[in-house]
Amino acid sequence: MPTYEYKCIDCGYLFEEFQRITEEPLKICPKCNGNLKRLIGAGAGPIFKGSGFYHTDYKLKSTTQGSQISSTKSESKSGAVKSDKK
Repeated sequence: MPTYEYKCIDCGYLFEEFQRITEEPLKICPKCNGNLKRLIGAGAGPIFKGSGFYHTDYKLKSTTQGSQISSTKSESKSGAVKSDKK
């Protein structure tokens, strides 16, 4: 079941609710009986389980940071960064 985030327009109360996709969105704040707005969330990415998938199939945060560091090092070695000293 998906988790939906709601925010009260009147009091600002923020909460999550487990609901079926077919259910109508909530309209009344459980805290102050004000109007609710359902927020758009990023959601979760798919997780593939089973023998046909590998750990390397998932994106790692350290990989993107490592590639940025290595590209910076290669630029400084190749002389791409020049100083204005004469």
